[in-house]
Amino acid sequence: MTEEASIRRAARPGGELSDHEVRTALLRLLAEEGTVTATSAAGRLGYSSGLCSFHLRQLARHGRIEEVPQTGGRARPWRLRQAGGTAEEPGGSQEFGELARGLEDESYRQWLAHRGRAPQEWRHDEAFSAVVHLTPEEMSQVAEEVRQLLARYGDREDLPARRPAAARPVAVVARLFPLLDG
Repeated sequence: MTEEASIRRAARPGGELSDHEVRTALLRLLAEEGTVTATSAAGRLGYSSGLCSFHLRQLARHGRIEEVPQTGGRARPWRLRQAGGTAEEPGGSQEFGELARGLEDESYRQWLAHRGRAPQEWRHDEAFSAVVHLTPEEMSQVAEEVRQLLARYGDREDLPARRPAAARPVAVVARLFPLLDG
């Protein structure tokens, strides 16, 4: 068993986590907090410190985060990579968006490859797409309506007691973008 598989199995009672789920949570936490250690991330996210440490190292290996320079001590704080900050520069919001889309795609490929291991009632997915003609304002309105719809279930992340017994993490990916000529 690989280090990652071993850590993921021990991470939470009741099942394994996807890499996407853990790494996305860590990146969001880093964006909110500025710096985190594996221990502080584990405390905030409810994962094991070993799982957080493993995924922080993976994010660093892929150039998404970096260690904060330290002057002694055992703590190993991490931060988003400090190489830019504008949407076009490395480390900026465009790169963060590309990372998020890449993690979404990776997670979906893993689902397709392993859905046969899911309980029978979970061996399906819902996919749909549409091309509609919208103004920029209408596109923003559709996005807000989707966010509001999903917000109905948002408290289940922080308050597990509100989750129905059969509830499992489900990735919801919606991308609205204009289709350009040529």
